[in-house]
Amino acid sequence: MEDQNQESSDPVVALSLCDSTPLLWRAQDLRTVRSQSVVGALLGSLPRAPRQNLKLGRPLLLLPEEERLLRERHAAAFPPRNQDVERAEFQQQYEEEQQRSFEEQSVFALEDRKSALQRAMTSSQSALQRRLLDLDQNFTFPRSALAIQLSTTRAGLNYCPEARAFLQLDWPIRDQGNAQFDTRYLVFRDLWGRGFFLTSAGKFGGDFLVYPGDPLRFHAHFIAICLSLDEPVSLLDILAAARLGCNVKKTVLLCSPAPNGPVHYTSVQWSGMV
Repeated sequence: MEDQNQESSDPVVALSLCDSTPLLWRAQDLRTVRSQSVVGALLGSLPRAPRQNLKLGRPLLLLPEEERLLRERHAAAFPPRNQDVERAEFQQQYEEEQQRSFEEQSVFALEDRKSALQRAMTSSQSALQRRLLDLDQNFTFPRSALAIQLSTTRAGLNYCPEARAFLQLDWPIRDQGNAQFDTRYLVFRDLWGRGFFLTSAGKFGGDFLVYPGDPLRFHAHFIAICLSLDEPVSLLDILAAARLGCNVKKTVLLCSPAPNGPVHYTSVQWSGMV
């Protein structure tokens, strides 16, 4: 059996960034990473069923550990970009879109003004025609009245350093140079190398859900919690994790990578009160 940790001979998938989030868009890329035991999470709506969230489609959101694993194995890469050229293109595209919107709104405003004038002047048709002709020749739509669309979706926590520091988030902020992220990645890489499938375990109070096979065919067996070897852990936290694992019929794994060594695993199961 060929070692999964060696560089892959599969085609290199193209990663794209939405703000700080790595996404895969092409169907062949989704098939490629799935064949490498990388699961991700679908985000997009289906064209024929957009108003539901039971069945989702592309793009595929990758965990930061999945992105790093693929890039280390040279199985994924970001397309080469010229940021200055892109910025100029986006600026030109934005200005052209604003100009088109201004012209469309000018036409609508003129038609609205004509409709109001016609409703107000019903007695003299000749006077109405003169006013309409004058309106066509002299009407101007001020740019200050231009309606623009404002994005209302939350862009993340990168604009709020206080909240980021309080929550100690490293996602979606692309800050992957800290010890906590390295610990998570070493555990992810080790479990992935053993043939397990991993997804996020945020709903279960852990770092990863660990599946013995494809999540479409198997339930998760473990909840992996990543800790450094010298990190103190409260006994109440261990009891809470064990009780939660018992309730969802999963075994809690405390995973601690050793410096320049293997990852140490400790299984925790709830057996009852003494």
